[in-house]
Amino acid sequence: MTLTIGDSAPDFTAETTEGTIRFHDWIGDSWAVLFSHPRNFTPVCTTELGYMASIEPDFAKRGVKVIGLSVDPIENHAKWAEDIAETQGTAPNYPIIADSDFAVAKAFGMLPADTDGDPTQRTPADNATVRNVFVIGPDKKIKLVLIYPMTTGRNFDEVLRVVDSLRLTAKHQVATPAQWKDGDDVIIAGSVSDDQARERYPDGWDAPRPYLRIVPQPKD
Repeated sequence: MTLTIGDSAPDFTAETTEGTIRFHDWIGDSWAVLFSHPRNFTPVCTTELGYMASIEPDFAKRGVKVIGLSVDPIENHAKWAEDIAETQGTAPNYPIIADSDFAVAKAFGMLPADTDGDPTQRTPADNATVRNVFVIGPDKKIKLVLIYPMTTGRNFDEVLRVVDSLRLTAKHQVATPAQWKDGDDVIIAGSVSDDQARERYPDGWDAPRPYLRIVPQPKD
């Protein structure tokens, strides 16, 4: 099963580097970012986990929880965390799921349902499809899916930008244009009628086309 935007994120119970969690309970009323890795001790993933640790406070102040996943036993995660700290300058400061039975990867459609066996006998190439980013809302619905090849490091600044956009949409019913950055002008969502928009934006808006209604970014 391939998950896409709007689907409910699967719930699961899993062992992590910060103890056993029930995923939906762990998310609570927050947003969440789940990002997955094909195996421990892989070079690109090592840089990703380190960089995510360095910007985790930026997610936290937005009410976003971060969690990693690797198809490896829990005992390997501690040693990998040491390598990440030594080579990247920041150790993971968020839980990492030990998905050694492939249950989470299969539930999220990242591995075939018949995948089994000893995870330590699988190569990263065997798990090459476990390279996703999922942004999940407080309603437990999937809001974003990104899939990367093993050779391309993920841009977590972009994930943070998307989170800012998603939170604006949820709170203010606006959309964000191409190349938008926090503080730039936004677009009134198509679900908002002109009459509703006049109530929200009494000073009006710029409209180069009737369907393209541009306003300053609303304040939180």
